[in-house]
Amino acid sequence: MELIIKVLGSGCKNCITLTENVHTALSEMNLEATVVKVTELSEIVGYGVMSTPAIVVNEKVVSYGRVLKPKEIIKILEKVVN
Repeated sequence: MELIIKVLGSGCKNCITLTENVHTALSEMNLEATVVKVTELSEIVGYGVMSTPAIVVNEKVVSYGRVLKPKEIIKILEKVVN
């Protein structure tokens, strides 16, 4: 199963930090995933997200409005891959 993780946000500092944390979590889990940055407002709104940054895993919004730490992202991803 291919894992696609989208980080939704305008490209602000929080969005950049969240993207880095996603990469950290993936590397700690030794997981392969496609990480996509989504900055287009219309696409972000299409997910029903009103506050960024947000994380979408395989087209399901799993977090929004806060910068998750790598450990928090690992917990979410473990539920998705197991």
